[in-house]
Amino acid sequence: MSLPAPDSDALAASHALQQHIAADIAQHGGAIAFSRFMELALYTPRLGYYSGGAAKLGAEGDFTTAPEISPLFGAALARAAADIIAQSSPNIIEFGAGTGKLARDVLSSLAEMGIKVDSYTIIDLSGELRARQQEMLKDFPMVAWAESLPATFSGVVLANEVLDAMPVELVVKTASGWQRQMVTIDNGEFAFTQEALDPVLAAQVQRQIPGADQLQEGYVTEIHPVAAGFMASLAAMYKDGKGAAILIDYGFPAHEYYFEQRIGGTLMCHYRHHAHPEPFFLPGLQDVTAHVDFTAMALAAQDAGLDVLAYMPQAAFLLACGIGELLTRTDPADALRYLPQARAVQKLLSPAEMGELFKVLVVGKGVELDPAIVRADRSYRL
Repeated sequence: MSLPAPDSDALAASHALQQHIAADIAQHGGAIAFSRFMELALYTPRLGYYSGGAAKLGAEGDFTTAPEISPLFGAALARAAADIIAQSSPNIIEFGAGTGKLARDVLSSLAEMGIKVDSYTIIDLSGELRARQQEMLKDFPMVAWAESLPATFSGVVLANEVLDAMPVELVVKTASGWQRQMVTIDNGEFAFTQEALDPVLAAQVQRQIPGADQLQEGYVTEIHPVAAGFMASLAAMYKDGKGAAILIDYGFPAHEYYFEQRIGGTLMCHYRHHAHPEPFFLPGLQDVTAHVDFTAMALAAQDAGLDVLAYMPQAAFLLACGIGELLTRTDPADALRYLPQARAVQKLLSPAEMGELFKVLVVGKGVELDPAIVRADRSYRL
């Protein structure tokens, strides 16, 4: 691969993380599950991609998220949040808040609507991003940071591009059936090996993958037990409260996710705005993600007691939330202001950009969504 070379400090940090992962492999008898490798690569304190010091977002980072593209993204989410708050409580939790821009845009829009938010709690594992969030949100006294979910909660949960960063299990179809992809060390390099599925993972494969037994030998894909566990945790948090969680990410329903031609799975890495499929490249310096199986997420939420309130492409959700009307608040005759906003909204809505690949799943308890969102619902496709 022809990718930009890291500086000496970044390279040293990656080497330190590689040694840490190698020690973990040795401690576990010579191989660890890929999910464990991904967890270490992303979340090892001070060295992992999300817990180290590298800039992740924007022109100098590895990717750009919707809140960075346009403030109208947050303004549209604020409209959905306002309806949920009216039926529950004026509290918001955001997971993985990035630079803090989504929080700022949502809170600013709610304030313009006359809605007072009592608490806006950010749960984020990135220390470097937390510092940026604190600077971005210094004028919003209701914002606080937490390390974990509260025991009970009423209000709105926001999670934009969070599920895709949760560690996944890799499984491969072999001549003897499905096996778990493990990470070992071969000639000083990380390499894949396989082991038999344990009963829990075997059951997940059969439930999550439609026609699992018919897929061809060599088929590699992902199972999402961590993300499914997160959905169950949301349900536990809402057990004595009410509200809804809005989860936005790229992915598919199961019947599209495990398409027979998608033989290599969806695992993808992002390094300084370059996408590639090599998870062992410079651990700690690149993002490692997988597309979200939204059917599995909806089932996990439903199994744990939440209602599946809506599922649809991002474009349909933002349009239902009135992003078009929000755009027209800027006079089209003012080309210097209007055209950049229109281009940004086009990127959020276009099927060729983020409009179709990104999906929105809304799960909750004790609340109803705005009728415009209900009309756009495609949860029957899950």
